[in-house]
Amino acid sequence: MQIGIKREDKIESFNIDRVTTLLEALYQIKEEQDSTLTFDSGCRSGVCGCCSVRVNGKEKLACSYSVQDGDMIEPLRYYPIKKDLLVDKSKSLSLLKRERAYIKEYKKEILDTKDEELNQIQSDCILCSSCYSACPVIEVKEEFLGPFALTRAYRYSVDKRDGNSKEIIDSIQTNGIWDCTLCNECTLVCPMGIDPKNDIVMLRNQSAKYGYMDPNFNNMSFGGGFGFDGGF
Repeated sequence: MQIGIKREDKIESFNIDRVTTLLEALYQIKEEQDSTLTFDSGCRSGVCGCCSVRVNGKEKLACSYSVQDGDMIEPLRYYPIKKDLLVDKSKSLSLLKRERAYIKEYKKEILDTKDEELNQIQSDCILCSSCYSACPVIEVKEEFLGPFALTRAYRYSVDKRDGNSKEIIDSIQTNGIWDCTLCNECTLVCPMGIDPKNDIVMLRNQSAKYGYMDPNFNNMSFGGGFGFDGGF
């Protein structure tokens, strides 16, 4: 079996024995062929999110992906590459602080089953950054908060124990929910089954309740026979 790994600006090919996961293949290469191959790993159980990479143009967890002959492996997009498949995620993780997604004013509330289910799936985010790498908006606007930061914002905005959820909504208006194109790429690559696209739609609905609206709306043209500007 042969796979390719992108290292700097070139693709290097490696022959490997039959293994179960891509992460096993990477360790086999490092131990038997090239000790300088650099990548990240942690739990090896699909829980920590450390080993996320791109396989044939799609984001995958190396410890969960069943490697195939001819696979092409590359690092996540939009991150500074430290070496080979290892990237520096510190910038995108800092966005979590900017959108204020945590309980700021604790309010004692009894949560029922419905309350717990409302944000249970969002709490499963492992910060693997797959959705960030898959997002086409970040390619043209690096200030965009990104899917996982907005999913986290939704998770806390619906938490009844937070006495000031409006602060979260205020923090995601600029470079946030209105910049998303709702392309669904983030949802397709999430290994935990989270739907960031839907979370962003829900955040837009919440924003409307606080008087916010899409800032791009005023730049839209409604001509061409709909009567908004007198044309037919």
